[in-house]
Amino acid sequence: MSGRPGWDAIEGALGELYGEVEPRWWRAEDPWGAGGTEPLDGVCAYARSEPVPHWHYVSFGMSELYEKEWDNPAESGWGFEFTFRLVREEGELRAPQWPVRFLQNLARYVFQSGKRFEPGHTIKSNGPIAADRPDSLIHAVGFVLDPELGVLETPFGRVEFRQLVGLTMTEYRAALGGKLHGMLAPMSDQLPMYVTDMGRRSLIPEPKPQASWPRWGGGLRGRA
Repeated sequence: MSGRPGWDAIEGALGELYGEVEPRWWRAEDPWGAGGTEPLDGVCAYARSEPVPHWHYVSFGMSELYEKEWDNPAESGWGFEFTFRLVREEGELRAPQWPVRFLQNLARYVFQSGKRFEPGHTIKSNGPIAADRPDSLIHAVGFVLDPELGVLETPFGRVEFRQLVGLTMTEYRAALGGKLHGMLAPMSDQLPMYVTDMGRRSLIPEPKPQASWPRWGGGLRGRA
């Protein structure tokens, strides 16, 4: 057995999906395990053409990669890894790096707070989730089960691949209270395989402001 059974299990699942296709890799330069700031040991991204051209990012580090350290034998580490699908622009040959930084930030939140992201959860940012896209309306994400990777049994327990879906603020508000899956269901044609398009418009219109009745200072008085 290799010295990284959990890592190998994830790579095996990706190999079944992508065959001999080589992904782009980012390795942690300041790993959390060595007292650093990067909880994810690695992130890879595969180029896809279907159902729309996109990049498929997968994290390594939310689950146990090298040895069993957590008490729960049925679950590996936090029990999940992040995935993210981003529209691949025409002529784009290298996967953008900003999703890696975003995934590291989400992982850092989990490691520091102890709160994990479950399918159906949402979280908003202070602006566009891509810092280099100040015009983007995608200011939040929701979490769903990755439609292809789903759930993996590893030597250290179960790992779910939880995919981020980019949301506008109107979509984010509509998804609050456990309504994410119900909101996304009728959008499957516009969001195939939950691919995030940073340039898209909101699929839910802003609510129209409701008229309010004027307030009369002293109320209405009738004449005797």
